[in-house]
Amino acid sequence: MAKLVFGMNQSLDGYVDHQEFQTGPALFHHWIEHVRDLTGSVYGRRMYEIMRYWDEDDPKWDAERRDFAAAWRSQPKWVVSRSLKSVGPNATLVEDDLETVVRGLKARLAGEIAVSGPDLAQSLTDLGLIDEYRLYLHPVVLGRGTPFFAGSRSSLRLVASDLLGEDVIRLTYVPA
Repeated sequence: MAKLVFGMNQSLDGYVDHQEFQTGPALFHHWIEHVRDLTGSVYGRRMYEIMRYWDEDDPKWDAERRDFAAAWRSQPKWVVSRSLKSVGPNATLVEDDLETVVRGLKARLAGEIAVSGPDLAQSLTDLGLIDEYRLYLHPVVLGRGTPFFAGSRSSLRLVASDLLGEDVIRLTYVPA
């Protein structure tokens, strides 16, 4: 049975914003390895549209960015959206019955399935489907933006903390 994991970079005050964080070499390498090891990812529409950046090669990319793009492209993706009409390579559009689709993925696959997007994570939390939360805390205070937790949730229990690079701490929680 697969484990569903929601993890994102966030500010100390709890906001996620891909434009505001500097990802140093150690953290970027961590994300490459993380994506390589995934069974797949479930994306909300907005996060998927941001990540589509990796579908097309950019001649300015260094070797690590090319490695990340290759890992991302090879990974199966399920994109939850009622507004998209199509998705890119190696992706499946999920327009309705989110619970049945995700329960089916968890039942038939092994390994980790990443959840990408706070609103999607809230929907999956409400359904009791998220197995683990990973908060990648950056030493930045944004004071605005999209919160990591899009709504209330039941108690969580800390199971690990790790320093990644020089200044990012990953906190790993499971439902209590």
